[in-house]
Amino acid sequence: MDKIKTENTETEILIAAKEIFHQKGMAGARMQEIADKAQINKALLHYYFRSKQLLFEAVFKSAFSLLAPQLQKVLNDDSDLFEKIKNFTENYISFVIKHPYIPNFVIQELNTNPEFVNKLKSETNFPSIDKFKLQVNDAIKLGVIRPIEAEQLFINIIALNIFPFIGEPLLMALVNVDKESYDRLLENRKTEVSKFIINSIKI
Repeated sequence: MDKIKTENTETEILIAAKEIFHQKGMAGARMQEIADKAQINKALLHYYFRSKQLLFEAVFKSAFSLLAPQLQKVLNDDSDLFEKIKNFTENYISFVIKHPYIPNFVIQELNTNPEFVNKLKSETNFPSIDKFKLQVNDAIKLGVIRPIEAEQLFINIIALNIFPFIGEPLLMALVNVDKESYDRLLENRKTEVSKFIINSIKI
């Protein structure tokens, strides 16, 4: 019974923290606010998670554990290269739309705690691009796409997917749209990014 109660409390804390981090980001979130949202006292929150940083990492790992298997599946299935690019982009953008705090957290962690990436990399379902690299090289040999390093192609895909979330305030100002219009642009990028990438490499 105690184990079930503990698991339920942790789940409630993570749900509350996810919502607060979503609304206010890492810097704006307060532990007291998260405790109130989870309907527990602050002392109990600190019992489960000693700091806001540790709580944020737990929320991130929980979210990443949902994304990683999806990306791993896409990268390692038997679909052709173009279909793989389409599926990867759609899965990635759909996920980040639901978890918009994730990109900025990754950047923050890379700057303040590079070792956190190694923690993630040790997870069972951490995505591997090995099969993707083989498909890129095969497509080049068959004359389907122009010569390009698979690693460069993958970085291009990630960059085009992630920057609109990291640079949202700046991009909203530059393209002069409100939040609702910008959200529509992000939704459309599920297909626009893959079309752009594919058209840039295919022969």
